[in-house]
Amino acid sequence: MDSKGIVIYGASSSDVDQRYVEWAHAVGRVIALSGHTLISGGGRGGLMAAAIEGAIEAGGRTVGVLPGFMMERGWNHPGLDTTLTTESMHERKKTMADLSCGAIALPGGVGTLDELFEIITWRQLGLYEGNVVIANAYGFYDMLLAHLRHTDDEHFMRAHGLWTVADTPEDAVRAALDCRAVYDGGEKY
Repeated sequence: MDSKGIVIYGASSSDVDQRYVEWAHAVGRVIALSGHTLISGGGRGGLMAAAIEGAIEAGGRTVGVLPGFMMERGWNHPGLDTTLTTESMHERKKTMADLSCGAIALPGGVGTLDELFEIITWRQLGLYEGNVVIANAYGFYDMLLAHLRHTDDEHFMRAHGLWTVADTPEDAVRAALDCRAVYDGGEKY
C-alpha cells in the first residue's frame, strides 16, 4: 500500500438516491484496488459509508478521522481499520489532508462543499500539493462548475490547475493520483 491515501469527501446522509451510493461504493473499491488507503471523515452513513464499504469489500485499508463530539455520538463507521479522533472540525480536515496524496469530492451538502472549497484554497495557496477532483456523478456538480467558471471568467479567482472534474469512479481515482492524465469527458481547471 502507498504511504499516503486518497481522501474522499461526501454526503453523510443516507436519504440520497441509490445511484449516488453505488457511485461512491465504486470509488471506494477503485481506491482499494489502486493500492491506496481510503481516508475519510469516517461516517457510518451516506456516501462516506458507501465508499468505506467499497474499499473494505475490495480488501483495501480505511482510515476515518472524526472529532471527539462525533465519536461520542457514535457517528463513526464500525468497520474502519483505523479511527483517528481530533479536537475540532478544522483539525479533522487538516489531518485528512495530511494523510492524503489526492482528494475526491463526491456529491454532498454544505459539509462536503466546505471541505472541497477549503482543499481548493489550500491548493491555491500551496498548502496542499495533492490533486483535487470534483466527482461529477450524474451531473451533480454541473451548476457549481458553471458558477466556478463564471467566477474564473470574472477574475475573482485563477482556477487553472486547482481541480479536475471526473465523470466516472475510475477517472476520479486516476485524477486524484495523476493530474497529467487525460480523462474522457473530464475537465481540468
